Amino acid sequence: MVLIGFFTWLFSYVGIALPYGWAWFLSQLTLILIFDVILLVMIAFFLLADRKIFAAVQMRRGPNVVGAFGLLQSFADLAKYLFKEAIIPASANRVIFILAPLITSTTALASYAVLPLDEGWVISDINVGILYLFAVSSLGVYGIIMGGWASNSKYPFLSALRAAAQMVSYEVSIGFVLVTVLLFAGSLNLSDIVRAQKDGWFAFTMLAPMMMIFFVSAIAETNRPPFDLVEAESELVAGYFVEYSSTPFLLFFLGEFLNIVLMSAMLAILFFGGWLPPLDIWPLNAIPGVIWLIGKTIFFFFCFAMVRSIVPRYRYDQLMRLGWKVFLPTSLLWVVLTAAWVLFSHQKVL
Repeated sequence: MVLIGFFTWLFSYVGIALPYGWAWFLSQLTLILIFDVILLVMIAFFLLADRKIFAAVQMRRGPNVVGAFGLLQSFADLAKYLFKEAIIPASANRVIFILAPLITSTTALASYAVLPLDEGWVISDINVGILYLFAVSSLGVYGIIMGGWASNSKYPFLSALRAAAQMVSYEVSIGFVLVTVLLFAGSLNLSDIVRAQKDGWFAFTMLAPMMMIFFVSAIAETNRPPFDLVEAESELVAGYFVEYSSTPFLLFFLGEFLNIVLMSAMLAILFFGGWLPPLDIWPLNAIPGVIWLIGKTIFFFFCFAMVRSIVPRYRYDQLMRLGWKVFLPTSLLWVVLTAAWVLFSHQKVL
């Protein structure tokens, strides 16, 4: 609302009567641009942290040359990718080949539209925010399939098929986990889910097993080690983006890391109170909520990075068996148990 008033005043100052619709559009556009710039800068440091953690586990230094302690390494890599030549294979479908990384990165960015950073700090506070998030994030698989098919090469195509099967398999478990959270919160709005945890985080209720299933499923959903079967070097070279270079490759990479940070933030929002402090006492409640959410997101990202560093890669049949024979029946059973608990404890039910 402040930005709407600002743009209305700014245009009236130069003698132009700006309609409310245009003022609202310019305010939303400005808000989205500011949010995206801050998010992308944070992604650069998350990427650096991922490499530093991996190096520390292996007793290496990691990036330490560009900037103090290597802090500018991600920006140097960005410049390198932007100025390299984008090579498109002669036999590739050029239109789909270029569209695939754009779809992956765009859907990953669009998922952040409903992510609440603090009380009232959200770009779009819609009532079905969690359904929007689940729908938009699921569209990322199309970019992977398109990239693998458009490359017109057998290894990227096989990798894309693996990715589709893997992502669909673990989205089912994630869907049932979300159902249990919604039963406890009584709302599809992400801000309401955070507010429902004011008297106790969901991670410390009967939803604790669902939190673990969500964490492992998020690793598989984002193709992170030990579930990076779509880019297993010994089998599929570099996976579905083996034919990509320069900026298109960067967009695939960006989309993957955006999803990793998103899943870290979703863990904090769904199970650990989002922007809420551990205890509603001073000085904990004097710290801005956005700081609490960022801190929790960093912690879960660290957990993702540690799993990548210390857990060996699964076989593909083990990955599928875990998703369909362990996580799916367990999450389905927990939906029934959660519904019964909510019903008999007289809590609000959807």
